[in-house]
Amino acid sequence: MADRDRSYRFDQVVRGDRTNYQSGPSTAQVLTVLTLLPIGGTLLALAGLTLTGTVIGLCVATPLFVIFSPVLLPAAIAVFMAVAGFLSSGAFGLTGLSSLSYVFNRFRQATGTEQLDADRAKRGMQDMVGYVGQKTKEAGQTIENKAHEGGRT
Repeated sequence: MADRDRSYRFDQVVRGDRTNYQSGPSTAQVLTVLTLLPIGGTLLALAGLTLTGTVIGLCVATPLFVIFSPVLLPAAIAVFMAVAGFLSSGAFGLTGLSSLSYVFNRFRQATGTEQLDADRAKRGMQDMVGYVGQKTKEAGQTIENKAHEGGRT
């Protein structure tokens, strides 16, 4: 909002005992316009080229569409129906899974087994950390033993 107000106000320039009022865009606004002008022009040119290419391609392809329309139209309908079937199947599956998950979580909250599951998971994690620590210690001992055997030979 402060940027909008700056473009409409007069900047005061004080020189000695005189006060001059300057109006016009700020330096930042001028640099913004000078930066965005080539980018906007380039994008506009690309849009025009894309439109021209699309129109030419449509002019070339239209006779082929008319000739092959008895084959293409049923094929397009079949492809559309298959895609719609896959999408609706995925949507129904996702909805069903989320519904079951919601019901399961509500059931766990109602029966109070949520805390038991958290405790069980915590114990399992502690056991796994202990197991990994033990295996790491054993692997270190094995490497140390092999290093000592290699030095003796």
